[in-house]
Amino acid sequence: MLTFDTATKMTLHKHPSPRQLFAGLSLHLTFVFTVFLACCVPSATAMAVTPPNIVLILADDLGYGDVQPLNPGSRIATPAFNRLAKEGLTFTDAHTPSAVCTPTRYGLITGRYCWRTHLKRGVINGYGKPLIEPERPTLGSIFSAAGYRTTVIGKWHLGLGLHGGPDDLDLSKPLSHHPGTVGFQESLVIPASLDFPPYVYFRNGNATTTQTIVEPKRGFPQYLRQGPRAKDFDIQGCLDRLIEETVEVVETMKSSDQPTLLYLPLTAPHKPVYPSAEFAGTTGLGPYGDFVRQVDGCVGRVIDALDSNGVLDDSIVIVTSDNGSFMRRYDDETPDHVDDETVQAYRSEHHTSNAQWRGTKADIWEGGHRVPFFVRLPNGRHSGQRIDQVIGLVDILATLADKIDIKLPVDAAPDSVSFASLLEDPKASFHRPPLICHSSGGMFAIRDGNWKLVAGNGSGGRQQPKGKPFAEPWMLVNLDEDPQEKNNVADAHPRRFERMKRQLLDIKGDD
Repeated sequence: MLTFDTATKMTLHKHPSPRQLFAGLSLHLTFVFTVFLACCVPSATAMAVTPPNIVLILADDLGYGDVQPLNPGSRIATPAFNRLAKEGLTFTDAHTPSAVCTPTRYGLITGRYCWRTHLKRGVINGYGKPLIEPERPTLGSIFSAAGYRTTVIGKWHLGLGLHGGPDDLDLSKPLSHHPGTVGFQESLVIPASLDFPPYVYFRNGNATTTQTIVEPKRGFPQYLRQGPRAKDFDIQGCLDRLIEETVEVVETMKSSDQPTLLYLPLTAPHKPVYPSAEFAGTTGLGPYGDFVRQVDGCVGRVIDALDSNGVLDDSIVIVTSDNGSFMRRYDDETPDHVDDETVQAYRSEHHTSNAQWRGTKADIWEGGHRVPFFVRLPNGRHSGQRIDQVIGLVDILATLADKIDIKLPVDAAPDSVSFASLLEDPKASFHRPPLICHSSGGMFAIRDGNWKLVAGNGSGGRQQPKGKPFAEPWMLVNLDEDPQEKNNVADAHPRRFERMKRQLLDIKGDD
């Protein structure tokens, strides 16, 4: 900021002489001209653009049909998602690399498909061994090296270096592996999904308390597995605790001399379906509907905090989900979650958590991995636009690096494809190279434009028929013509079938 110093102030007496007046006027005009030049020709420092903050919110098991911008008929109020759709970009064909938790998180943070690791199916539990290799470049390490303050708050579910197991857990020792060992400078995390023990908060690799009690198991909807729970851990209050911590980070962004990358993996609406008193009973759609409403409230609190602290328009905000909803759809008169809260399904007249898409969480069908995906750019750029091109959560790392102009290390994000061109121009010509999706049971599918090839003979997850990976017949569908994935058109399009089969096997390689 330019200011007058003592050498440029006019020294005037009560009765200045003409020479004094002229000298003072000359100095004043010189200063004004200098300011004018400074404004017209910025210095190198002034020309430097401060990178935006990045806030990445990952809901847990939030379905495509759980949010009103993607399911206008939904009776669950989602004002925060509605605001995101109004002020940002809505991606309608976004996919998780897996239809379950752990492998999607690995793909998101590393830009690498998780089935390239030793985890070929399913998820790890709360005591699982660390999945991210210590030398692997991550969202945290890459952005830390680029000058960002990197923080993660929420559900980690990628393995921690715990000492002991269910019967001999020692919380007095620091974790040998945690977000800090893979590039995140600050963290407050829980080990896995909120229904997996141990129920403990770890801040920067240390338990927030060593005192535990035994948490008994519970049935759905407040589903929990029995195991140790730290005395400062409130199951129902966990979500609010994470948001309070997040708001505290947001409140420091404006005064920080670094841009912030904040990764917020929420714990909901994954089981236990346990909405807070503020939201319980607010939707008329049972605890699950209320819990979705609370997730929207959490997203809203973060956006409001960014707004009230003057950093919303200096930030890229991404909100998505790690896979589809676990809530099944009934198309008959079977009693559902509205009739009996212990039922893990809705009749379609009440709600469709995965919208029109076939299947649920864990399945290779669209309902398992097609998820909500919203991006709010600084100053609400491109507000209210929808993008129909195929993208994946595995692409987030390359896209953000491209958008911020960060050069990725040679070995980083091998499966990540930048869609930053769509953030610059939502109508840009963009066709992602074939994208791989994976089910909980190890079933592969490949997407190329509107075409999808399932490498197996079933859902590969929870819906019947489950089938087996790579078992015949493989299923080829055109999602524009058959969004329900009912008709196998492999015989009618043999060349496309063979081409996509070769592409899938080439991408998979020996993994």
